[in-house]
Amino acid sequence: MNCLNPVISGVTTDGGYAEVMIAEARALALIPEELNSVDAAPLVCAGITTYNALRNAGLRSGDLVAVLGIGGLGHLGIQFAKKMGFRTVALARGAEKEPLAKRLGAHAYINTEAEDGAAALMRMGGADAILATVTNGPAIAALIGGLAVRGKMVVVGVPLEPIPVSAFPLVFGGRSIHGSLTGSAIDNQDTLDFSVLHNIRPMIETMPLEKAPEAYARMMDNKARFRMVLTMN
Repeated sequence: MNCLNPVISGVTTDGGYAEVMIAEARALALIPEELNSVDAAPLVCAGITTYNALRNAGLRSGDLVAVLGIGGLGHLGIQFAKKMGFRTVALARGAEKEPLAKRLGAHAYINTEAEDGAAALMRMGGADAILATVTNGPAIAALIGGLAVRGKMVVVGVPLEPIPVSAFPLVFGGRSIHGSLTGSAIDNQDTLDFSVLHNIRPMIETMPLEKAPEAYARMMDNKARFRMVLTMN
């Protein structure tokens, strides 16, 4: 959001103070009536990130899309992929995550602790796109071999370490690696509208604003499932 004046304070009619934010209309998105604010907040962050990454990947209905990671980004990516009409495969570590992946809409689940994720994807015909939501460079690189010819690795998670990539699967198969961030105000609007139309919601935990440090610590400790939302009630 591009603000002309971030905050203007003023006196209300009852003698109290109010804070008003002034923003350009073209930088705003309207929250649909069917969506509450605590659900809308993650959708204009993790939601737009995964939604835009998928819809801009040049995919067609029925394509095989793999989502690496079931977390703050991945749990929304799975829902969007399914509702966009893609054959959706979720990949994560551990068998205990399979029920959640299936509830979110994944047609199949690959436990990368028990089998090679790239080989499993190739047995399915290869992924037309892999949405990489994790922040582990080697884990992302390990799946490039699971891309179909001309498949795309779309990176939305940001590892601190490099992604070690061999040129061979890229050159011999026309595979590619793309990065995707967020989007514009109209992309936010599209994300919200699509989410309402297809009943896509984030999994969240809420805390009052005064407990912001506690919420932040829970997020940093990877204990949040899957997004912390601060309320101002």
